[in-house]
Amino acid sequence: MKTFNDLAELPTDEISALLELATRLDKYPEPLALQGKVLSLLFLSPSLRTLASFQAAMTRLGGGSFVISPDMSIHGIETRPGIVMDGAAAEHINEAVPVIASYGDAIGIRAFAERKDLEHDMSESEFGALTDLIDTPWINMESAMNHPCQNLADWKTMDDLAIPANGGKFVLSWAYHPKALPLAVPSSTLYTAARRGMEVTVLRPEGFELPKPVMQKARAAAESSGGSVRETDDRADAMQGAHVIYAKSWSSTRHYGDRLGDQKLREEHIDWCVDEPWFDNARDDCRFMHCLPVRRGVVVSEPVLDGPRSVVIHEARNRMLAQMAVLHQMLGAGQ
Repeated sequence: MKTFNDLAELPTDEISALLELATRLDKYPEPLALQGKVLSLLFLSPSLRTLASFQAAMTRLGGGSFVISPDMSIHGIETRPGIVMDGAAAEHINEAVPVIASYGDAIGIRAFAERKDLEHDMSESEFGALTDLIDTPWINMESAMNHPCQNLADWKTMDDLAIPANGGKFVLSWAYHPKALPLAVPSSTLYTAARRGMEVTVLRPEGFELPKPVMQKARAAAESSGGSVRETDDRADAMQGAHVIYAKSWSSTRHYGDRLGDQKLREEHIDWCVDEPWFDNARDDCRFMHCLPVRRGVVVSEPVLDGPRSVVIHEARNRMLAQMAVLHQMLGAGQ
């Protein structure tokens, strides 16, 4: 494995192998598997779980890691091409990324979308420009439209809980948030549930539809795996018989890049906070999932988040295990 960028790029048997490896490494640790290996971690956007879980994963496998982030460890990085660097930034991305990559056996990169132009972000041109600068194996730790490490962990979480793949009902629900957030998690989570073969419903208010190419990609995955994908703004209908509700906030695609337009529209839906009445039509054992961080009382009520439905801590721990599997396949013996 030279890259880990998008579950859509992996055959089903390779995804299954990673999930099995993650479970095996949890039960039967291999503390010397990556002895002498180094993982470079470049964070151009903030993180808690991604940073900590990758560092823990490398340590548990016997390797090491180091973190570079403009906000915590170095002078500002300039990203614009053709710029005269007479401002605050002392380093250009064209030198910084290859140097950072050269210090490790693989590199993880996290860089959010600019959220100014939807087509530009969907092209992943910014992230592609970064990975074009390196020749070592690399891992997408979240880009404009992808978060494969979260996706693999979520898949494992549902497997752990025996949530059905084919026939399982998965609701991806928009939730209120005071800020316009990226599309990476909802877009890639939708694909993951569809690829798993689930009956997926995107629950969202008008104006927060996911982009057509995202829906088309998910529907194609569902067709090949025996699942389905639909969307609605009817909460009772969406939650009927649901096994899982996965809450996430995202930007309005109708007002993408228009902060004021987005803010005005989202403030009409401040009541989209997942609470126990949402589960009236769901299965008794319907689970609540979220990638974290999550705003209590805004995205989800405390009784749901702290109650037996919530599996968010289980999900978060699976980030480490899923990433251990990826690192083992990328840097382990024989690679």
